Amino acid sequence: MNRIPRLLAVMVMLFSLSGCGYIDYFLLPPPEDTAQELYEAGAEAMQEKDYMEAAERFQQLKDRYPFSPFAARAEIGLGDAYFLAEQYVAASDAYIEFEALHPRHEMIQYVLFQIGMANYNSATAIDKPMDRIHTAIEYFRRVVDEYPGTEYATKAEEHIVLCRRKLAEHEVFVADFYWNLERFGAAWERYRHVIENYADLPDVAAYAEARSKVAYLRHQQAASEEEREREQGSWKQWFKWL
Repeated sequence: MNRIPRLLAVMVMLFSLSGCGYIDYFLLPPPEDTAQELYEAGAEAMQEKDYMEAAERFQQLKDRYPFSPFAARAEIGLGDAYFLAEQYVAASDAYIEFEALHPRHEMIQYVLFQIGMANYNSATAIDKPMDRIHTAIEYFRRVVDEYPGTEYATKAEEHIVLCRRKLAEHEVFVADFYWNLERFGAAWERYRHVIENYADLPDVAAYAEARSKVAYLRHQQAASEEEREREQGSWKQWFKWL
Protein backbone atom coordinates (compact mmCIF):
# COMPACT_ATOMS: atom_id res chain seq x y z
CA MET A 1 0.00 0.00 0.00
CA ASN A 2 2.89 2.35 0.61
CA ARG A 3 4.36 1.82 -2.85
CA ILE A 4 1.62 3.76 -4.65
CA PRO A 5 2.11 7.06 -2.74
CA ARG A 6 5.88 6.79 -3.20
CA LEU A 7 5.44 6.19 -6.97
CA LEU A 8 3.14 9.17 -7.27
CA ALA A 9 5.65 11.33 -5.41
CA VAL A 10 8.44 10.31 -7.79
CA MET A 11 6.26 11.06 -10.81
CA VAL A 12 5.34 14.49 -9.46
CA MET A 13 9.02 15.28 -8.84
CA LEU A 14 10.04 14.19 -12.36
CA PHE A 15 7.25 16.23 -13.92
CA SER A 16 8.23 19.30 -11.89
CA LEU A 17 11.83 18.99 -13.06
CA SER A 18 10.93 18.65 -16.74
CA GLY A 19 7.69 20.60 -16.72
CA CYS A 20 9.13 23.58 -18.62
CA GLY A 21 10.20 21.27 -21.42
CA TYR A 22 6.74 19.78 -21.72
CA ILE A 23 5.15 23.24 -21.75
CA ASP A 24 7.55 24.42 -24.43
CA TYR A 25 6.90 21.34 -26.53
CA PHE A 26 3.11 21.31 -26.35
CA LEU A 27 2.13 24.96 -25.90
CA LEU A 28 4.79 27.23 -27.42
CA PRO A 29 5.09 27.63 -31.22
CA PRO A 30 8.02 25.80 -32.83
CA PRO A 31 11.12 27.90 -33.47
CA GLU A 32 11.38 29.50 -36.90
CA ASP A 33 13.93 28.26 -39.40
CA THR A 34 17.08 30.33 -39.53
CA ALA A 35 18.06 32.29 -42.63
CA GLN A 36 20.62 29.65 -43.52
CA GLU A 37 18.09 26.82 -43.12
CA LEU A 38 15.59 28.62 -45.35
CA TYR A 39 18.22 29.26 -47.99
CA GLU A 40 19.40 25.65 -47.94
CA ALA A 41 15.79 24.45 -48.18
CA GLY A 42 15.25 26.72 -51.19
CA ALA A 43 18.47 25.55 -52.84
CA GLU A 44 17.49 21.92 -52.29
CA ALA A 45 14.05 22.54 -53.81
CA MET A 46 15.74 24.13 -56.83
CA GLN A 47 17.90 21.02 -57.31
CA GLU A 48 14.76 18.89 -57.17
CA LYS A 49 13.11 21.23 -59.73
CA ASP A 50 10.35 22.09 -57.27
CA TYR A 51 10.58 25.75 -58.25
CA MET A 52 7.47 27.05 -56.53
CA GLU A 53 8.56 25.45 -53.24
CA ALA A 54 11.94 27.11 -53.72
CA ALA A 55 10.27 30.46 -54.37
CA GLU A 56 8.26 30.12 -51.18
CA ARG A 57 11.39 29.40 -49.12
CA PHE A 58 13.34 32.27 -50.65
CA GLN A 59 10.40 34.63 -50.11
CA GLN A 60 10.20 33.60 -46.44
CA LEU A 61 13.91 34.31 -46.01
CA LYS A 62 13.53 37.67 -47.75
CA ASP A 63 10.60 38.66 -45.51
CA ARG A 64 11.96 37.41 -42.18
CA TYR A 65 15.66 38.16 -42.52
CA PRO A 66 16.08 41.12 -44.91
CA PHE A 67 19.51 41.99 -43.46
CA SER A 68 20.90 38.46 -43.43
CA PRO A 69 23.99 37.63 -45.49
CA PHE A 70 21.76 35.07 -47.22
CA ALA A 71 19.12 37.65 -48.22
CA ALA A 72 20.73 38.83 -51.48
CA ARG A 73 21.28 35.27 -52.66
CA ALA A 74 17.68 34.44 -51.78
CA GLU A 75 16.43 37.44 -53.79
CA ILE A 76 18.29 36.23 -56.87
CA GLY A 77 17.10 32.71 -56.13
CA LEU A 78 13.52 33.98 -56.02
CA GLY A 79 13.86 35.44 -59.51
CA ASP A 80 15.53 32.25 -60.77
CA ALA A 81 12.81 30.06 -59.28
CA TYR A 82 10.06 32.05 -60.99
CA PHE A 83 12.04 32.10 -64.24
CA LEU A 84 12.54 28.33 -64.29
CA ALA A 85 8.86 27.87 -63.43
CA GLU A 86 8.11 29.99 -66.53
CA GLN A 87 6.48 32.66 -64.38
CA TYR A 88 8.27 35.32 -66.38
CA VAL A 89 6.42 38.42 -65.20
CA ALA A 90 6.99 37.47 -61.55
CA ALA A 91 10.64 36.70 -62.35
CA SER A 92 11.12 40.11 -63.98
CA ASP A 93 9.59 41.85 -60.97
CA ALA A 94 11.85 39.93 -58.56
CA TYR A 95 15.00 40.74 -60.55
CA ILE A 96 14.04 44.41 -60.90
CA GLU A 97 13.53 44.65 -57.14
CA PHE A 98 16.96 43.10 -56.62
CA GLU A 99 18.51 45.68 -58.93
CA ALA A 100 16.87 48.50 -56.98
CA LEU A 101 18.17 47.12 -53.66
CA HIS A 102 21.66 46.08 -54.82
CA PRO A 103 22.69 48.19 -57.85
CA ARG A 104 26.41 47.45 -57.32
CA HIS A 105 26.14 43.77 -56.46
CA GLU A 106 28.69 41.48 -58.13
CA MET A 107 25.85 39.58 -59.83
CA ILE A 108 24.13 42.66 -61.25
CA GLN A 109 25.08 41.98 -64.90
CA TYR A 110 23.48 38.53 -64.59
CA VAL A 111 20.37 40.10 -63.07
CA LEU A 112 20.10 42.71 -65.84
CA PHE A 113 20.45 39.99 -68.46
CA GLN A 114 17.78 37.90 -66.74
CA ILE A 115 15.38 40.85 -66.70
CA GLY A 116 15.83 41.02 -70.45
CA MET A 117 15.32 37.27 -70.82
CA ALA A 118 12.20 37.24 -68.62
CA ASN A 119 10.60 40.00 -70.70
CA TYR A 120 11.69 38.38 -73.97
CA ASN A 121 10.19 35.02 -72.98
CA SER A 122 6.95 36.58 -71.75
CA ALA A 123 6.15 38.03 -75.21
CA THR A 124 5.02 34.90 -77.05
CA ALA A 125 2.05 36.15 -79.11
CA ILE A 126 2.82 38.09 -82.29
CA ASP A 127 -0.62 39.74 -82.26
CA LYS A 128 -0.14 41.28 -78.80
CA PRO A 129 1.52 44.62 -77.87
CA MET A 130 5.31 44.44 -77.87
CA ASP A 131 5.90 46.48 -74.71
CA ARG A 132 7.85 43.69 -73.01
CA ILE A 133 10.08 43.23 -76.05
CA HIS A 134 10.97 46.92 -75.89
CA THR A 135 11.78 46.45 -72.19
CA ALA A 136 13.93 43.42 -73.01
CA ILE A 137 15.91 45.44 -75.57
CA GLU A 138 16.44 48.18 -73.00
CA TYR A 139 18.02 45.79 -70.50
CA PHE A 140 20.02 43.86 -73.10
CA ARG A 141 21.50 47.14 -74.32
CA ARG A 142 22.42 48.07 -70.77
CA VAL A 143 24.36 44.82 -70.45
CA VAL A 144 26.15 45.49 -73.74
CA ASP A 145 26.97 49.10 -72.84
CA GLU A 146 27.90 48.60 -69.19
CA TYR A 147 29.68 45.23 -69.41
CA PRO A 148 31.28 45.09 -72.89
CA GLY A 149 33.29 42.03 -73.77
CA THR A 150 31.63 39.80 -71.19
CA GLU A 151 29.77 36.56 -71.79
CA TYR A 152 26.48 38.23 -70.92
CA ALA A 153 27.17 41.11 -73.30
CA THR A 154 27.65 38.63 -76.16
CA LYS A 155 24.41 36.86 -75.29
CA ALA A 156 22.61 40.20 -74.94
CA GLU A 157 23.71 41.26 -78.45
CA GLU A 158 22.33 38.01 -79.86
CA HIS A 159 19.01 38.54 -78.11
CA ILE A 160 18.73 42.14 -79.30
CA VAL A 161 18.64 40.72 -82.84
CA LEU A 162 15.97 38.21 -81.79
CA CYS A 163 13.95 40.99 -80.17
CA ARG A 164 14.14 43.11 -83.30
CA ARG A 165 12.91 40.16 -85.35
CA LYS A 166 9.89 39.85 -83.06
CA LEU A 167 9.17 43.56 -83.49
CA ALA A 168 9.52 43.34 -87.27
CA GLU A 169 7.29 40.27 -87.49
CA HIS A 170 4.69 42.05 -85.37
CA GLU A 171 4.73 45.01 -87.78
CA VAL A 172 4.33 42.64 -90.74
CA PHE A 173 1.44 40.93 -88.97
CA VAL A 174 -0.32 44.28 -88.56
CA ALA A 175 0.40 45.20 -92.19
CA ASP A 176 -1.00 41.88 -93.39
CA PHE A 177 -4.06 42.45 -91.22
CA TYR A 178 -4.74 45.74 -92.98
CA TRP A 179 -4.06 44.05 -96.35
CA ASN A 180 -6.70 41.40 -95.65
CA LEU A 181 -9.18 44.16 -94.80
CA GLU A 182 -8.29 45.78 -98.14
CA ARG A 183 -7.06 48.87 -96.32
CA PHE A 184 -4.10 49.08 -98.66
CA GLY A 185 -3.00 52.57 -97.70
CA ALA A 186 -2.55 51.58 -94.05
CA ALA A 187 -0.89 48.32 -95.10
CA TRP A 188 1.55 50.19 -97.37
CA GLU A 189 2.56 52.53 -94.52
CA ARG A 190 3.27 49.58 -92.22
CA TYR A 191 5.31 47.74 -94.86
CA ARG A 192 7.33 50.91 -95.48
CA HIS A 193 8.00 51.16 -91.74
CA VAL A 194 9.45 47.64 -91.79
CA ILE A 195 11.61 48.39 -94.83
CA GLU A 196 13.01 51.59 -93.30
CA ASN A 197 13.63 50.26 -89.79
CA TYR A 198 14.53 46.60 -90.19
CA ALA A 199 16.94 46.47 -93.11
CA ASP A 200 19.21 44.33 -90.87
CA LEU A 201 16.62 41.53 -91.26
CA PRO A 202 16.82 41.01 -95.04
CA ASP A 203 14.21 38.24 -95.29
CA VAL A 204 11.60 40.29 -93.45
CA ALA A 205 12.50 43.47 -95.33
CA ALA A 206 12.28 41.67 -98.69
CA TYR A 207 8.80 40.38 -97.88
CA ALA A 208 7.69 43.86 -96.85
CA GLU A 209 9.20 45.38 -100.00
CA ALA A 210 7.29 43.05 -102.31
CA ARG A 211 4.01 43.53 -100.47
CA SER A 212 4.42 47.29 -100.22
CA LYS A 213 4.61 47.70 -104.00
CA VAL A 214 1.38 45.81 -104.54
CA ALA A 215 -0.31 47.56 -101.61
CA TYR A 216 0.65 50.97 -103.04
CA LEU A 217 -0.75 50.10 -106.50
CA ARG A 218 -4.00 48.82 -105.05
CA HIS A 219 -4.26 51.87 -102.82
CA GLN A 220 -3.82 54.14 -105.86
CA GLN A 221 -6.38 52.15 -107.83
CA ALA A 222 -8.88 52.39 -104.99
CA ALA A 223 -8.27 56.14 -104.70
CA SER A 224 -8.79 56.62 -108.45
CA GLU A 225 -11.98 54.60 -108.33
CA GLU A 226 -13.29 56.69 -105.46
CA GLU A 227 -12.44 59.87 -107.34
CA ARG A 228 -14.29 58.64 -110.47
CA GLU A 229 -17.30 57.71 -108.35
CA ARG A 230 -17.33 61.18 -106.82
CA GLU A 231 -17.12 62.81 -110.28
CA GLN A 232 -19.82 60.59 -111.72
CA GLY A 233 -21.99 61.25 -108.72
CA SER A 234 -21.66 65.00 -109.20
CA TRP A 235 -22.59 64.75 -112.92
CA LYS A 236 -25.58 62.53 -112.13
CA GLN A 237 -26.82 65.02 -109.57
CA TRP A 238 -26.43 67.87 -112.15
CA PHE A 239 -28.47 66.02 -114.80
CA LYS A 240 -31.07 65.09 -112.22
CA TRP A 241 -31.41 68.79 -111.34
CA LEU A 242 -32.00 69.55 -114.99
